[in-house]
Amino acid sequence: MSSSTNSPTHHTSTIGAIGAPSRRNTELALLVFAVAIPVFAYANVGLAISDQVPSGLLSYGLGLGLLAGVAHLAVRKFAPYADPLLLPLATLLNGLGLVAIWRLDQSKLLQSLPNFVTAAPRQLLYTALGIALFVVVLIFLKDHRVLQRYTYISMFSALVLLILPLVPGLGANIYGAKIWINIPGLGSLQPGEFAKIVLAVFFAGYLMVKRDALALASRRFMGLYLPRGRDLGPILVVWAVSILILVLETDLGTSLLFFGMFVIMLYVATERTSWIVFGLLMSAVGAVGVASVETHVKSRVQAWLDPMREYTLSRQGQTGHSDQLQQALWAFGSGGTLGSGWGQGHSDLIRFAANSDFVLATFGEELGLAGIMAILLIYGLIVERGVRTALAARDPFGKLLAIGLSGAFALQVFVVAGGVMGLIPLTGMTMPFLAYGGSSVLANWALIGILIRISDTARRPAPAPASSPDAEMTQVVRPS
Repeated sequence: MSSSTNSPTHHTSTIGAIGAPSRRNTELALLVFAVAIPVFAYANVGLAISDQVPSGLLSYGLGLGLLAGVAHLAVRKFAPYADPLLLPLATLLNGLGLVAIWRLDQSKLLQSLPNFVTAAPRQLLYTALGIALFVVVLIFLKDHRVLQRYTYISMFSALVLLILPLVPGLGANIYGAKIWINIPGLGSLQPGEFAKIVLAVFFAGYLMVKRDALALASRRFMGLYLPRGRDLGPILVVWAVSILILVLETDLGTSLLFFGMFVIMLYVATERTSWIVFGLLMSAVGAVGVASVETHVKSRVQAWLDPMREYTLSRQGQTGHSDQLQQALWAFGSGGTLGSGWGQGHSDLIRFAANSDFVLATFGEELGLAGIMAILLIYGLIVERGVRTALAARDPFGKLLAIGLSGAFALQVFVVAGGVMGLIPLTGMTMPFLAYGGSSVLANWALIGILIRISDTARRPAPAPASSPDAEMTQVVRPS
């Protein structure tokens, strides 16, 4: 018998090396809706407030569309296989945030405040700068794995960013939190927003090297694999740093964000549930301990436990008390299921923080429960696409970096929304893309840019093997 008779039969087929479609046209179609929805919302606000279409509607629509178009062209050119949903979702949130900020700018009550500034034009400028930073990330970060070389430089840079608000003459104490620095000509900047990205790079590089040692367990207790004592060092160090941030900068939000992000990445790297348990226990111990001694954090906890008492004391003129949380809760309650309609709410009663820390209350009152669920669904989709990118990444560093950035984004949404809705104490952080603030917009557009770069690498089709007889085709052999 010939060898061909003895060998198993094979069916050979060929698949073009083009691979999966890039989905850029899908992204473009979604961007059209992501721009059109805020434009219609902008028109609705103008009609509700003054019974006429706002004079700046055309310029707003063209401006937002131009920025979205530039971002799309950058993705099409430099990351053609990237996830098609991340950019439209971020654009939609940013556009709706601009509408909410402009709506609050029209409030007579807010205009009467002594430090009132028209925030919408500045936010549009911050959006333009954020998208410019997004494009820069795509152009210069050609491979996310390059960031792994700067693991310990990232750690040092993050520490510098966190220390800057404590430098005399540079840091600024705004409403009790020492998380800002003053930049002449540009106003205040929040370095912690950028530190979360830099720390994610450090955690990803560190855990990729140390994950095997951290996954080892010394004994099993109550169904959990307890880590070895010497392996507790990293989590203890990060816990101590987060407590220092909480004490020195009186910033509960940043402390929770950094420690939570590290625990999430640690769990993904080691697949040990015990790290989650230890992380939650250490977070609870640290938060309770600091809240019992630090005045600013303690006052926020008291306002969370009894917001109506804070409202009453504030109305009686007692300093140190605020009625903002109670006003936000009333805004959510008055919104009902479908809301009062764009421009027809009273969230301006929250006053100076209505367009920043409490901007979600405007959506809750004017769009109702349905609108809030839609907003949270958009945030959830961004996190889901980030996790999907982590699962598809072909290298451990990319997986950890994508899950770290997605986890940080999800935690920020949780602590802000939870604080405004009374689920947890207020943290002082801002809702990504929706709230007024240049630092948040710039940092989150950079975060989206890095996720798009990782997704482009993960979704890009593998090149044809060098040994292939046809460079343009990939041989696929399936035994019968």
